[in-house]
Amino acid sequence: MGKQRLAGPGGGDAVKRLLETQWLAIILRCALGVVFIVSAWPKIIDPPGFAQMVANYRLLPEALTNPAALVLPWLELFAGVALVTGIARRGAALWIALLILAFSGAIAINLARDVAVDCGCFSVTASHKSHAEMIAEMKLDLVRDLGLLIMAFFTLFTHVTWRSGGPGRSGSFPGRGPGRTV
Repeated sequence: MGKQRLAGPGGGDAVKRLLETQWLAIILRCALGVVFIVSAWPKIIDPPGFAQMVANYRLLPEALTNPAALVLPWLELFAGVALVTGIARRGAALWIALLILAFSGAIAINLARDVAVDCGCFSVTASHKSHAEMIAEMKLDLVRDLGLLIMAFFTLFTHVTWRSGGPGRSGSFPGRGPGRTV
């Protein structure tokens, strides 16, 4: 068996095929959406708890802490739902990528300052871990966020439709018209 070409006269055939892999794109998009729906829920039901998590990062002025704690979870929820349903998938993937970059940046800044904070990603209750344990967890959070960012970029740049009409053809989702991607 020959090796797949990553570049050359075919213009990145292997990369193009990967970006057009229908089921991989759908699975990654839905998984990313579910992660953001699940992460938004505890923040939505406990705004004061999430506001405290945001304040612990010591990055926003105090006047912006509560508005950020009220808006960010809803952005996560709506973007997650949009990814799962396929509605405005690229816009949702872009929002999620920007949110991941912001969250990762906040974690990285606090790591650089040696300030241990609970991520607040999936829970708004403070953990009772040592400084070293929290710093180690923050490093793992960055690795997780890198994986999520890759998923967001994959979702953003895929050119897949729900139903493929074969190589070189665009398919459609029933009721959406020809060529409409999800």
